[in-house]
Amino acid sequence: MQKTASFVFVWFALVLLLAATVTASFIWRGAAGLAVSLGIAFAKAGLIYWHYMHLSEEEGLQRIAALGAGAWLLILFAFVCADYLTR
Repeated sequence: MQKTASFVFVWFALVLLLAATVTASFIWRGAAGLAVSLGIAFAKAGLIYWHYMHLSEEEGLQRIAALGAGAWLLILFAFVCADYLTR
């Protein structure tokens, strides 16, 4: 029963963050809107990583591997942005 309550809590938090994303898209424009949207997206990704991928139940090595995958994704995204800006 406790596990079900945990899933419902995380789902509700994700729905609230979705509402925050929609609200932010109407309030903030430009660079500020991008920063707010990316912050909310990182929060949602963190919740999904931690809860739905069961990182809270894993040992240290699996957590490090998940963080490494996220870091690698950020590096690739930075390279794509750098390529776009230099063209």
